[in-house]
Amino acid sequence: MAFEYIEVFHNRKRLHSTLDYKSPIRFLSDWLNSQPLEKQVA
Repeated sequence: MAFEYIEVFHNRKRLHSTLDYKSPIRFLSDWLNSQPLEKQVA
């Protein structure tokens, strides 16, 4: 139970200094939003 809490909740919510003090989910979201959209080719 403790392992699950740490891996699922704590590590995904806590701020990481290597991620510019963002949570991993926030960092990923920001990174995805900063990527250019792919051009669709017909």
